Amino acid sequence: MATPSAPMPRSTGKALNAWLASHVKQVRAPLSIAVAAGAVNGLLLVLQAWLLAMVISAVAIHGRGLGDVWHWLIGLIGVFLGRSLLVAVIDAAAFEAAARVKLDLRRRLYAHIQALGPAWTKTQRSGEIANTVVDGIEAMDNYYAAYLPQTALAVFIPLAILAFVFPADWVSGLIMLITAPLIPFFMILIGKGAERLNQRQWRKLARMSAHFFDVIEGLTTLKLFNASRYEAQIVAEISDEYRRSTMAVLRVAFLSSLVLEFLATVSVAMVAIFIGFRLYYGDMHFLPGFFVLLLAPEFYLPLRTMGTQYHARMEAIGAAEQIVKILNAPVAEKHAGTTRLPMDTPLEIRFDHVGFAYENGRPVLEDIDFSFQQGERIALVGPSGAGKSTLTHLLLGFMKPGHGRILACGIDLRDVDEASWLNEIAWLPQRPTLFHGSVLDNIRLSRPQADLDAVREAARLANADDFIQRLPHGYDTLVGDRGQGLSGGEIQRIALARAFLKNARLVVLDEATASLDPETEALITESIERLAQDRAMLAVAHRLDTVRRANRILVMEAGHIVEQGSHEELLTAGGVYARMNALYRGEAA
Repeated sequence: MATPSAPMPRSTGKALNAWLASHVKQVRAPLSIAVAAGAVNGLLLVLQAWLLAMVISAVAIHGRGLGDVWHWLIGLIGVFLGRSLLVAVIDAAAFEAAARVKLDLRRRLYAHIQALGPAWTKTQRSGEIANTVVDGIEAMDNYYAAYLPQTALAVFIPLAILAFVFPADWVSGLIMLITAPLIPFFMILIGKGAERLNQRQWRKLARMSAHFFDVIEGLTTLKLFNASRYEAQIVAEISDEYRRSTMAVLRVAFLSSLVLEFLATVSVAMVAIFIGFRLYYGDMHFLPGFFVLLLAPEFYLPLRTMGTQYHARMEAIGAAEQIVKILNAPVAEKHAGTTRLPMDTPLEIRFDHVGFAYENGRPVLEDIDFSFQQGERIALVGPSGAGKSTLTHLLLGFMKPGHGRILACGIDLRDVDEASWLNEIAWLPQRPTLFHGSVLDNIRLSRPQADLDAVREAARLANADDFIQRLPHGYDTLVGDRGQGLSGGEIQRIALARAFLKNARLVVLDEATASLDPETEALITESIERLAQDRAMLAVAHRLDTVRRANRILVMEAGHIVEQGSHEELLTAGGVYARMNALYRGEAA
């Protein structure tokens, strides 16, 4: 992403503008209604000015009473009601257009982020993504609801007014025709500077949102390291920088409005002066002069409004940069598999000479070849960066192998229906995620319709039922985001209950007993032993004393499986695992 202070290249700005315009076709109907209603409203405005001029001329110049002009007054009331109705139609149609685009963009963003998967989101800042999905999409509102309809009306309404002004007073029409282009000219001239400031502001907003989110997530750590005051100072500096950026944008916006108002006011004054002198010298009748004078401010109003809404365009372009960045993030190749795994045969997983490399071309896994089946427990060990996490992501389906195949019951995972494959997997990470809601809802995440008896049985198998019953409202107790209000061991046991309830044939663990007290670790180890029965289990281990019960241990190093066997066999072999074990025992001692 470009730095917050770097100006956006002109080609990028044009591309983003074209991207925004490309969504018009899906909302052409409501936008057309808004523009058509606005055009009719403009014609009624001309009629309103003419009727008002007729009334004032008849009463003030010709000395007629109100009884002589009642039919014109009724016409004025009808015009007022008609224009009010049209304004409501314009607002409703413009809102519908903007809502459709925002809904579609938000749906596409969610779908694309989901397709990118956890492997991508781990490399991004959560606050920046959240800001783009929420505030970035909302910034599209005024572009489609106000700017686009106004660009069409800024052309039609002045031309329609000129068509009535020229027959009434060609001099005033000529003044309007000459001065009108000055407004969009200065609007674009000043808007170029504001556009650059707006784009910079959106980048700063994304950076600020990401930083705030990180600070909130790590607040406990900051407190423990007595760094919260320092971080608060950084937050204050970022906020002040954003405030100055916002004020710079507003300064240019106010300058733009001032120039537009000044040009419109001077132009109207010129029309009024010319009409006034000609009325004074008797070169012009009152009725056409007053009619033109009433229309003069309305002639410049659509142009001034477009100048105001021009900032909506700049804001939308600034926000679109982040949206397009996410939408253009490449998704790993996916095959629309439709095959479902047979349920009447034991699950067997095979990595058939699998290799994988990230975009930079650096290989992460090379020639991974092993298999395991239902009822067998496999442990993955190795130093950080050996490729253990990448291997599990491939198995979970978050990424696809660069070469080789992953087979389930002899079927390539590329050909297996994604939803059906995920139903076969229970995932228990080192730090499980609990969502804001009740304990009951968190356990039955994969089976929302499961009854309470099934949930309680799953919790009992996970050694969680006792502590859940002691909570203030039992299974209906509300927990905060990420399990706020529960201990690490309680969160882990609720996640285990979730895995028992899902009853998947494949269980993937990532050091599920890390950072726990001995008593809780013993309870979770006992639950995992139950969970492993009659299931295929792949466990990523960072502590070697947790892999002793594995049927087979795979030792990974630099993306390769360098050893495999049982704990005793690998110790006897005296290879990498034996050295890791000796080092681990020394550190533990």
